[in-house]
Amino acid sequence: MRISLITPAPPQSRTGNRTTAARWARILRGLGHRLRVAVEYADEPADLMIALHAWRSAASIERFRAGHAERPLVVALTGTDIYRFIHEHPDTTLRSLDLADRLVGLHELVPGAIPPRYHDKLDIIYQSAVPLRRRLSPLRDGFEVLVVAHLREEKDPLRAAEASRGLPPASRIRVVHYGGAYDESWDARARAEMAENPRYLWRGEMPHSVVRKAHARAALMVLSSVMEGGANVISEAVVAGVPVIASDIAGSVGLLGPEYPGYYPVGDAAALAQQMLRAEQEPGFLDELRRHCAARAALFDPSRERDSWRDLLARIG
Repeated sequence: MRISLITPAPPQSRTGNRTTAARWARILRGLGHRLRVAVEYADEPADLMIALHAWRSAASIERFRAGHAERPLVVALTGTDIYRFIHEHPDTTLRSLDLADRLVGLHELVPGAIPPRYHDKLDIIYQSAVPLRRRLSPLRDGFEVLVVAHLREEKDPLRAAEASRGLPPASRIRVVHYGGAYDESWDARARAEMAENPRYLWRGEMPHSVVRKAHARAALMVLSSVMEGGANVISEAVVAGVPVIASDIAGSVGLLGPEYPGYYPVGDAAALAQQMLRAEQEPGFLDELRRHCAARAALFDPSRERDSWRDLLARIG
């Protein structure tokens, strides 16, 4: 099939939406389809459209449906779709869900975030990640806590840095943060945090290969987001063997499972500090996190994601 894959993130972006679109394009091409990835639909010939983001891609969804009422349309739901825009812009967001033949959610709790009338058209497709070839030896003089998040409001990106300020002097925890700043204000905040907090290092936006090397060495990863649609950074950490401490939002619980012991109340720096300190000082707790992550790793296998897309397209193609 000729597939138009729409993502609101521009080609040069390293945001989650663009990363997801690029991975899906590789998968779909591997399944024998022809892909055009674009920011908006421009009436190009297409047998199928996949729109990433119900609200931001709403104009493209309307345009494709108006021109091709008989052709299948898939809408993938992002975190801001189901935890923000469905409430702030319900008419536009729900209109996209109405027009879709199938919806794609990225974690197992998505059904609880959308009206029941859409459940029958919803598929859950977990974002996959490729395991590392090998782990690197951890730092001898520190306990490295990795943060992989762009600096913007939804990510609460400086919460781990704030938590590290309250650690006892004997702690060896260092927070190393990868991710670009949304604007100059976030850039200034991260630089000010580095200047004042010796436990925090902001590396900025780096190529994926650099982040994977960081995964190979890190002792722990923190995902402090306020909302997520099913963060691929969790998939990457889990298959890399890096245990995760995460805010207790649905987007993370839907990936790591309700029994996972590594959550903390969203926005609670003191609680996050305690979880980080437990991971550093209690080998049994760190091993427990690793066991839980290992038990979820099969969800993020690339073959599972490929097969999920093949099955979905076979049903609607």
